[in-house]
Amino acid sequence: MTTESLLNQLITSLRCLPGVGPKSAQRMALHLLERNREGGLQLAEVIAEAMQNIGRCSQCRDLTEREVCAVCANPGRDQSLLCVVESPVDVLAIEQATAYKGRYFVLLGRLSPLDGIGPAELGMDQLALRLEQQPPEELIIATNPTVEGEATSYYLQRMAGAHRIRVTRIAHGVPLGGELEYTDKSTLAHAFGSRLLID
Repeated sequence: MTTESLLNQLITSLRCLPGVGPKSAQRMALHLLERNREGGLQLAEVIAEAMQNIGRCSQCRDLTEREVCAVCANPGRDQSLLCVVESPVDVLAIEQATAYKGRYFVLLGRLSPLDGIGPAELGMDQLALRLEQQPPEELIIATNPTVEGEATSYYLQRMAGAHRIRVTRIAHGVPLGGELEYTDKSTLAHAFGSRLLID
């Protein structure tokens, strides 16, 4: 049994959140205890329920509290499009920012041999089975433009090519509203290398 006070345990527990250091965790804990105990109790209840009941979709591996997520269960989604992303946050970003109405496959990471993350850890076998049994017309690769993301993209291109599936990659480059003089060299080089023909 720990001898640490409950207050210190609360502060330490809050530090598990990304970007939350000791001072931020202390402010959060004190705010909940001093000004919003009801909110703290509700937060604790929802976190406990979420940790127990949210799992992975059996088809796309996104987060869901059901066997099959809402996107995969929706018959209105376009089954001819399959977008491969690195994490559930990418699904949220695409859903909120675009009119994409296809399906997804969530890798839960990217190829990184130095970190011991290979195709097996990313569920590539499950994806290969899906491409074989329910081949989409187009595989959209939406991995991040990092070295590991590009390696993952190349692997996915070869996998889709083996099933004769059309492959596209989301565009990367100069952000909308950005100015060239403030764009880093690698982003600018990638934008030039991926330029498109204008009709």
